[in-house]
Amino acid sequence: MEFNGVFHQAYDNYCYPLNEDELIINIKTGYDVKEVNIILGDPFAAGILGGGETWNGDKQPIIFKKKLKHQIWWTTTVKPQFKRLKYYFELITEDERWFYFEDGFVSAEQMALEGRSRQCFVFPWMNPCDIPVTPKWVNDTIWYQIFPDRFCNGDHSIDPDYVVPWRNRGKVKNEECFGGDLAGIIQKLDYLKELGINGIYLTPINESPSNHKYDTTDYAKIDPRFGDEETFKRLVLEAHKRDMRIMLDGVFNHCGYYFAPWQDVLAKGADSEYYDWFMINEWPLDFKHGAAKKGQFYTFGFFDNMPKLNTNNPAVRKYFIDICANWVENYHIDGLRLDVANEVSHRFCKELRARLKEINPDIYILGEIWHNALPWLRGDEFDAVMNYPLGESIKDFWIDKSQTNQDFEYTINRCYTNYMQQTNDVLFNLLDSHDTKRLRSDTKNLDQYFAQLAVLFAMPGSPCIYYGTEIAMPGSYDPDCRRCMPWDDIEAGKFKERIEMVSKLIHLRASEPLLKGRNFHFPDDFADNPRVIQFRKMGWVDTYVEVIVNCSDEDIEVPKDGEVLFERHCIDTTLLTNGILIRKIVGNGDKM
Repeated sequence: MEFNGVFHQAYDNYCYPLNEDELIINIKTGYDVKEVNIILGDPFAAGILGGGETWNGDKQPIIFKKKLKHQIWWTTTVKPQFKRLKYYFELITEDERWFYFEDGFVSAEQMALEGRSRQCFVFPWMNPCDIPVTPKWVNDTIWYQIFPDRFCNGDHSIDPDYVVPWRNRGKVKNEECFGGDLAGIIQKLDYLKELGINGIYLTPINESPSNHKYDTTDYAKIDPRFGDEETFKRLVLEAHKRDMRIMLDGVFNHCGYYFAPWQDVLAKGADSEYYDWFMINEWPLDFKHGAAKKGQFYTFGFFDNMPKLNTNNPAVRKYFIDICANWVENYHIDGLRLDVANEVSHRFCKELRARLKEINPDIYILGEIWHNALPWLRGDEFDAVMNYPLGESIKDFWIDKSQTNQDFEYTINRCYTNYMQQTNDVLFNLLDSHDTKRLRSDTKNLDQYFAQLAVLFAMPGSPCIYYGTEIAMPGSYDPDCRRCMPWDDIEAGKFKERIEMVSKLIHLRASEPLLKGRNFHFPDDFADNPRVIQFRKMGWVDTYVEVIVNCSDEDIEVPKDGEVLFERHCIDTTLLTNGILIRKIVGNGDKM
């Protein structure tokens, strides 16, 4: 047996409570393992521990599995009668049988030795307050990310003197201010509602000298270029009237150069009461030669004008958590995204969650983390993270023509075995953002563009599109990915077909419960054509929504069984290159 391919631990995403009654247990094995059984029972079923008892447990097969690149992920759900569980595994290959315990592998002969220890895996107790709980409404949400300065100028009376004329097309510069504001977003709420959007994620709106606002000057103040506190309250109110949620962007890893405590430090040095609010290693700072690159103090990246905040300091934590509490209590926001969340202290994140969930248990707390983020997703910090690994995996399949549908299956399964199921339900799924090249500029043609969006909208989690995605707006890396929304062209109908296509996908996602579900399966109907993606979102036995995307260079035959929910380049029973078919097959009604 491939012992190195086997792994399990009795915590994190390998063993965790889904709710107060159900415990999810997962184990990885190599492909040589053909059968996995779990032997389980209550730890005290045979008596107290160390009392000479003989504990055996009941054997159950583990039948559900997902394929990874080099391993199989086996999963089962159990209901411990007394909220605790003791267990081990039986692993069967074609010609071997081994038993897997916390201390390693045991042969059948060793199992028969009288008195030999059995160091089982144990999940001690399913304490309700330790069970990860995520806000259910997020799974029903289709997000729309807005970079305010470039979205819509709705109030010219607050335009600064240096505002430049709105640019319907072409590249933009970081130093250009176009006058987009909160009033402009309010004016376009009905447009977004018709598109099918029910969640808006705003990049920072607090006072800052830049257009991106990630160098905050005053966390307690709305930037005057965007409006004021009353304007933002009106935006939230009008959004809520349309059943739309609002999520703000909080920058707590670093601040801007003109943040008052930093200015106090620059003026007073080590005598400033705010000196320990920042991570300063050496004083005075030599800005002329790049103080950050010399390591004199820590910053975001190596930008001297973005000093890193010391969230290890209780005073810093209290200050920013009070700021966030005010946003929830005063503005009634529904979500909070934390910028550069993986560099903020875990202590800050834990205290922030406790405070905000006390005010609004249903608030959505999202972290910007681009890599595996399990340490932040154990139920006491974030509800979810921005699912960049999923977006990159989807795009890679179109960029890398050597990838097969089996590779696609492996990488998608990897994305959804990293975390708990309740986390997967609310992952923030995206294909591009203000920090990346736009999807349209990464994609050769519109057929491939819509195909990738179709896959995104069928994945577990909560999908987000970046403003302009509905018109296939192009844009290279920052700042080109932050172009102005071309409202004149949109209102003239130049993008009508594109908007209708994206809106149809959005409304399908919103109306079909199975597309939002966490259960999916990759059949192998197209094993002979490795560039055809096929997966099913499972519901009841024999009831599923199937997504088929033909990425090959040849047309394929696909019977139009069931109810066709969406199709593009599908003629009769022929799915053309870059064609999309989404259909629903209704079975006999037995639950899976």
